[in-house]
Amino acid sequence: WQQYKSFADVGGAQGGVAVQIALRHPHLSGIVFDLPAVKPLAEEYIGSFGLTERVRFVTGDFFNDALPKVDVIIMGHILHDWDLAEKKRLIAKVYEALTPGGAFLAMDCVIDDDRRKNVAGLLMSLNMLIETPGGFDYCGCDCCDWLHEAGFRETRVEHLAGQDSMVVGIK
Repeated sequence: WQQYKSFADVGGAQGGVAVQIALRHPHLSGIVFDLPAVKPLAEEYIGSFGLTERVRFVTGDFFNDALPKVDVIIMGHILHDWDLAEKKRLIAKVYEALTPGGAFLAMDCVIDDDRRKNVAGLLMSLNMLIETPGGFDYCGCDCCDWLHEAGFRETRVEHLAGQDSMVVGIK
């Protein structure tokens, strides 16, 4: 995080991820970007950690509004909600909003490339197909391909705690 100064958690809800990043990296300023109904909860939560000078809430709809111009954009459990066309549309919006050299962190229950090991990811994908009009979880290689297609020059998959992983794209 040393090479970055700003970040946004798009669809960041209450601000849990943004708060933890800000607490760990005092040189960063952050944005929680989400729908208006979430704003009071997020502002109260951010304030409870004394971070209102460095983390702020910005109201927006990630499909209809421009994303904040920052160095790092995070989407946690967002991409899997949507069909392929909408996933690619969101990735393109992220690419547009990032500064040169910026990073995109897409966190989901990423399925292993062979589609044999991450049973939780496969079951989550089935769940998304049942609960949403077109959502599905994806394997790392597919997401890396989508990121390259959008213009990202470098991609990788990193395992996180539990069943989640993140796909990282560098602009």
